[in-house]
Amino acid sequence: MEFIKKHAKFIPLVGVVMVIGIMFVTLYVTAQQVLRTNANWPQIQIAEDVAAQLNNNNLTPQSLIGNSVDMSKSLASFTSIYDVTGRTVTGSGYLDGQVAVPPKGILTSAEGQPYNAVTWQPKSGVRIAAVVVKAKNYYVLSGRSLVEVEKNEGQILTITLVGGLLSLVIVGGIVWLKLRIGLLDHSSRK
Repeated sequence: MEFIKKHAKFIPLVGVVMVIGIMFVTLYVTAQQVLRTNANWPQIQIAEDVAAQLNNNNLTPQSLIGNSVDMSKSLASFTSIYDVTGRTVTGSGYLDGQVAVPPKGILTSAEGQPYNAVTWQPKSGVRIAAVVVKAKNYYVLSGRSLVEVEKNEGQILTITLVGGLLSLVIVGGIVWLKLRIGLLDHSSRK
């Protein structure tokens, strides 16, 4: 208790520093989540459309897939279709010359909900924003690389850190000036 009484004049400063910290962490987390969530939008539409076509038409899965995409090099969206056991039926998302196969849990988590959106890392250095939709007899996965999203997240982190540190420097400067002026005022009264 004595410590608190002795340093009570610093309590407002600690509060200001904490509020600044919380504000900048909140700004970063919000921006990062918006970027990551928005990375799913094209895939949601693609997976839902392919699943709807599988459910409502007599189209074959192979007729619904576009050109091959090397997931480790391209930013293009890709789509792959898996059977209910998780085996590949067809797909355009290739890795090391084969259609990439996600863990079965990524697929089965789409059951009973509109879609399952995940970050999938099929190989070191390859991170995919993947969306899975359950069709009648299939799982439809649409994905695309997170390379650009993660670059933007890095830039936002840098901007947030610089803003937070600059804010703390300004608060520190104001406190220093107040102490300096307070010391000058106190010594001139003697």
